[in-house]
Amino acid sequence: MIHNKEAESETRFYGFIRAVSVGLTHIISIAFPVFIAFLSLPGTSVFSWHPFLMTVAFGFFMTEAILLFSPYGSFIKRFPHKTKGRVHWILQSLCGSCAVLGLAAVYYNKNLNGKAHFTSWHGLLGLITVCVVCVQSLAAMPLIYHSLAKDWSLAKLKRYHAASGLVTFLLGCTSLLLGLCSSWFTASVGGYAWYLAAICPALSALIIMNQVSSAYVAKKRLQS
Repeated sequence: MIHNKEAESETRFYGFIRAVSVGLTHIISIAFPVFIAFLSLPGTSVFSWHPFLMTVAFGFFMTEAILLFSPYGSFIKRFPHKTKGRVHWILQSLCGSCAVLGLAAVYYNKNLNGKAHFTSWHGLLGLITVCVVCVQSLAAMPLIYHSLAKDWSLAKLKRYHAASGLVTFLLGCTSLLLGLCSSWFTASVGGYAWYLAAICPALSALIIMNQVSSAYVAKKRLQS
C-alpha cells in the first residue's frame, strides 16, 4: 500500500515536471521568434526575411506540430488522434513553406551582394535541413492516406516517422544555434542576451527529444 502511494506520488511529480517543461516550450516557441523578429525587422531588407522565416519555421511551427501529441500540454489534447495528425501535417507544411522562403531570401540576398553560397556550416546544414523538412512532410502523406503505402503497417510508419521527425527537429535546432553564431546575430546581440537566446533552441530540443523518446518507450512497454 505504501509502495503504491510512493509510486503514485512519483508519477504525479514527473507529470508535473513534464507539464511545466511543455509549458515552457510553448512560451519559447512564441518568445524566440518574436525576439528574432524584433532584431531582424522583417521587410526592411531582403536578408531580414531569412532569420525571421527560419525561426518561425523551426522555432514555432515545427515545435508546436510536435507538441500537439504531448499528453502534458497539447492545445488540442482532447481531440481525436486523427485530427491531431491532420493539424500536425498542416503545421509541418507551414514550416516547410517558411523554411523554403527563408532559404530563397538568403540565396537571393547573396546573389545581390555577389557572395558565395553555402560556405559556412550554418549554410550547409540549413540547406540540408530544409530539404529534409520537405521530404519529411511528403513522406508523412501515407500516415494520413494509408492507401498510399498499403504494404506498410500503420504502426511501423508512425514509428519511422517519429524517429525521422525527431532527427529533422534536431537538425532545425542545430541550424538555429549555428545561426546565432553568425556575424549578423553576434553584432546585434552579445553577453548574457546571447546565451539566453542560445538556450531557447537547445532547451526546446531537449524537451522534444524527451517527449518523443518517452512516447516510444511507453509503446514498447505496452507491446511487451
